[in-house]
Amino acid sequence: MEKGNLSINSENIFPIIKKWLYSDTDIFLRELVSNGCDAIVKLKKLASMGQFSVDENEKFKVVVRLDEKAKTIQIIDNGIGMTADEIKKFITEIAFSGATDFITKYQDQFENGSDIIGHFGLGFYSAFMVAEKVQIDSKSYMADAESAKWVCDGGIEYEMDSSDRLNRGTTITLYVGEDNKEFLNGWKLKEILAKYCSFMPIEIYFEDASKKDEEQDDKPVNETAPLWLKKPAECTDEEYKEFYHKVFTDFNDPLFWIHLNMDYPFRLKGILYFPKLKHELESIEGQVKLYNNQVFIADNLKEVIPEFLLLLKGTIDCPDLPLNVSRSFLQNDGYVTKMSKYITKKVADKLNSMFKKSREDYEKYWEDISPFIKYGAMREHDFYEKVKDSLLFKTTEGNYVTLTEYTDNNKEKAENKVFYVSDIQQQAQYIKMFKEEGMDAVVLDTRLDVPYVSFLEAYSNGIKFERIDSAVSEMLKSDKESEIDAEALEGLFKASLGKDDIKIKVENLKSTEVSAMIELSEQSRRMQEMSAMYGMDNRTFPNDETLVLNANNNVVKLLLDIKDSKNEESEMICRQIYDLAVMSHKPLSQDAMTDFIARSNKIMELLAEK
Repeated sequence: MEKGNLSINSENIFPIIKKWLYSDTDIFLRELVSNGCDAIVKLKKLASMGQFSVDENEKFKVVVRLDEKAKTIQIIDNGIGMTADEIKKFITEIAFSGATDFITKYQDQFENGSDIIGHFGLGFYSAFMVAEKVQIDSKSYMADAESAKWVCDGGIEYEMDSSDRLNRGTTITLYVGEDNKEFLNGWKLKEILAKYCSFMPIEIYFEDASKKDEEQDDKPVNETAPLWLKKPAECTDEEYKEFYHKVFTDFNDPLFWIHLNMDYPFRLKGILYFPKLKHELESIEGQVKLYNNQVFIADNLKEVIPEFLLLLKGTIDCPDLPLNVSRSFLQNDGYVTKMSKYITKKVADKLNSMFKKSREDYEKYWEDISPFIKYGAMREHDFYEKVKDSLLFKTTEGNYVTLTEYTDNNKEKAENKVFYVSDIQQQAQYIKMFKEEGMDAVVLDTRLDVPYVSFLEAYSNGIKFERIDSAVSEMLKSDKESEIDAEALEGLFKASLGKDDIKIKVENLKSTEVSAMIELSEQSRRMQEMSAMYGMDNRTFPNDETLVLNANNNVVKLLLDIKDSKNEESEMICRQIYDLAVMSHKPLSQDAMTDFIARSNKIMELLAEK
């Protein structure tokens, strides 16, 4: 029996590995299964180079075997195997990577050396995160090599001896400690395999020692050729949908998808799906899974995937990711920025292509994808610049127009202005008046639209947005002069409402049906909305609302005739007109609504008496 010491400079290396190298304990299984896959990939590489003859009937696989009674987890492969000297070199010399050594040795004989997963030589030691003792039994592919066994209990000493393993490959046995007995559970291990190993390139099987051979699942837990590895032209719509349902357990079909396929200057493949999105960003939970050589790394890594794209669902596999030694985080690297820009560009290209070639479909999807696009435009200026001509706005007529189309259609009435509504029902009166003028407004009725409007104004070449109940009376008034005594009418309303400081304006509007409306400048309303958003007291802002009385309305005309003889009725009508105007502008307060209902009943009683 031979004994030796690990080639490290510090006795504290294992506590460091256990506590700081990996972010999650369950990553140990990913690392060890990855090593098993690498061992088989290496053997296949040697076979392709004519340096090893593979039995055509041999099935390459990695087996994860649980023995709850023995308190062991085994990771078994039939790959390249190791000699005793290789175990000493690759295992006892911490951070010496067998994968890197293999790639360097044969780099001139095959192209895709990075198809091999491991590179840092530390993955094996993740085993000590859950095991109090680890044993390796391995037999090299070389015909004259003897089997070797290596055992270590997590200290700096190890033991080596001959092994009773007869077949080529490696078995790693973890003797799980009491603190980590949660991993001695079949469902737990299957869950980890599903999370990290679902798309590894070699078939992976799970076995439970408590079950008989015929009771074992004969199906691999992974899919070795995920859809993203296929060429887009070879994939059907049904395959895309089936893959989406399987990976994201979403029973709804995605709206559409983007298949990423890039080989230069870096390799990147993946599929991004556009699910149905709701209006409120808080309720949107996207999921973009990042892979490195088909090994799951993490969900929603913002370094690679722009934040706004995290509203989507998808898988991205990039073998060139500059990962740190734990494969849990990215190192700073110019590639990361390039990847992010590439993904952003591909998404923008897809949206622009749909807009130009399939506008009908694009419009059909707009309500579902608009939160993502609006948010993306505000978060990523490059993305906005790419898609700005494909941004749509739904009008109150139910049509979809671009910003340019809207301004061109309305330039005679309001040049460089976009009128919008935030509540179709509440602002119905204003919408009707606009339609009578041959004009339309766009619908911007979500919380996301509040900052979106300000953003568009900043980058849309002088175009201004005004809500439909902004200062529009000038545009809607008649050319005929009013014959009403405006000063007397203003005095009557101030007295009836008990508001001496209320702003009142008398206009001869074209519409005879509207008795009055409330105007509030766009700037003042935005300041009020901003203060409400940040929990500030709106009373700190001056009331800039203006009551516009329509001198062309019969009820308004009647007021001056009855104000002296029927003061009570004229006051009641003034209050009713005011409340009706407010209701088209914003909700009435609780007290105002109570008064409005009581007053409405009173008016109906008076009409009934007559």
